[in-house]
Amino acid sequence: MSRLRGRNGSVHPDNVKVALHIVDGGANNRGPSMADILSALSHALDMVEGQPRGHAARTAYIADRIADEIELDEGNRQEILYTSLLKDAGCSDNSARIHQIFGGDDLLTKNRVKVIDWSSKLESVKFAYANMERGGAVVQKLRRMVASLSTPDASMDALTRARCTRGAGIAKKLGFSDAVAEGVANVDEHWDGRGAPYKLSGERVPLYARIVGLAQTFEVFVSTFGLQAGLQMLQERNGKWFDPELVRAVFGFSQDTPFWSRHQAHLGDPNETLPSEIQGCEASATDIDAVCSAFAEIVDAKSDFTGQHSARVCEYSVELGRYFRFDSERLSILRRAALLHDLGKLGVSNAVLDKPGRLTEAEFAAVKLHPQFTDEILRRIEGFHRIADVASAHHERLNGSGYWQGFDSEQLDLDMRVVAVADVFDALSAERPYREALPLERVFSILDQESGTHLDPECVSAMKTLHRSSAVAA
Repeated sequence: MSRLRGRNGSVHPDNVKVALHIVDGGANNRGPSMADILSALSHALDMVEGQPRGHAARTAYIADRIADEIELDEGNRQEILYTSLLKDAGCSDNSARIHQIFGGDDLLTKNRVKVIDWSSKLESVKFAYANMERGGAVVQKLRRMVASLSTPDASMDALTRARCTRGAGIAKKLGFSDAVAEGVANVDEHWDGRGAPYKLSGERVPLYARIVGLAQTFEVFVSTFGLQAGLQMLQERNGKWFDPELVRAVFGFSQDTPFWSRHQAHLGDPNETLPSEIQGCEASATDIDAVCSAFAEIVDAKSDFTGQHSARVCEYSVELGRYFRFDSERLSILRRAALLHDLGKLGVSNAVLDKPGRLTEAEFAAVKLHPQFTDEILRRIEGFHRIADVASAHHERLNGSGYWQGFDSEQLDLDMRVVAVADVFDALSAERPYREALPLERVFSILDQESGTHLDPECVSAMKTLHRSSAVAA
């Protein structure tokens, strides 16, 4: 019998077994489970971590097999699945800081750090030098290193602490157990005590964190370099990064050809299913609302330019929806779409998002992809197609000049028009790091100029009616 034991703490209110086999788009006759929703949305977290889509789902697949090998019960396996899918929930929190430290593309930097031994000071210094001011002169690199890093390992601890603390908070906000939150908070700790951010060692590292920490690193190596390279990495880091018993567990199924064939198929097509004997049930409306709010926070945390933007767009959209007398079901869809409208921005580098000046043509092309990313991710969730339609249309314009699909007035329904006006209203009226908030009369003037050609006149008029008193008071 394994010496490893899980913690039978409270589980998510679903209190059900979780389906890996439906995590990535399996057909079913019910609404989505919590696992379905989190797995689909984890594709956005994969993007912000610079990983191929489906990384978190494949991590969950490997982590569940490890849990089975060490004979954990179904309750623990359920919580390990949630820990895997939420492991990067705080990842957007350090994106701006990584861009400030290294310069350039934070997504690329995050991708590259996954395949080095960052707990080694020598490796960290080499990584910092290689990735600071990529393509810049030696003097530029050294100057940025001195200005941005006290020591590389201290900086890694600070970045990891911000990421893991935020992620654990989101897990708790969603109603998951302390064990799940602690797993997320400590996923980058190592067996030898040289991980981050708290330098825990051995069994002081929570079991879920040990399992998911190994699974995520192993998954990156297998996806990037192949299974044998992944196994070699485990051997090299056995007893250092990873619990030796967990390493033995992985070698116990390392020759399971069907298991790794399914992993490879999912890597090639993240819409492939990942089978499991564990089942799931439908998420409640309250669960879905909580997830939408949590991911709105994740999106807004990525850039200092957009703090609370999604929440405000939601507020303004619902105001307009009530003005137009939407019924409760329609308002619920509108609320969720507004909260998640910028989900795809997690796939855009902070080098672009945080640029205060005019974007280049290539940079603007990158920005224009974000509503498409939003659409692709939300459409993965059973019952979210209408939410995807509305959320991904917020940059479309009545005259067809918008993006990503170039819809015009004949294709844009009222719900889409509402979110578009709410988005522009907040972009103009909110304070940004590079400018003060525009006076409401100036905001209204700009909206009037856009009315009829770009933005819906009735929505603009309604927004003015709802907020004219604020402008007068100012």
